[in-house]
Amino acid sequence: MALTPSVQAWLLAQLGPTTAVADLETRYTRLGTARAVAIEVLYERKAALLQQPASVNVSGVVAVTFTENIKALERQIALLESGEPPAPDDPDGTGTGDTRLGVVRLVARPRR
Repeated sequence: MALTPSVQAWLLAQLGPTTAVADLETRYTRLGTARAVAIEVLYERKAALLQQPASVNVSGVVAVTFTENIKALERQIALLESGEPPAPDDPDGTGTGDTRLGVVRLVARPRR
């Protein structure tokens, strides 16, 4: 399964523009959907943050905390797992890919 330009753009929008496209292509071939790729990458980022201390404080010099970053990753993962935002290759047709079709039925209004 090849990574299309619309799927690549969606993944980079979800994961950031500095994400390695070659890594995304490998994951997409293995996992089959953009949503699964994004969720896997975010879980890895969350795991990396959890391996570090949640906060570092040097009195009077610097204080750094990663708890809000972890919470933000958890929120983004929850959204993706619930189906938001729509991915271009979502099987239910909610994506914004180039192959979506719609049917509109036109009905004449009664004349006065």
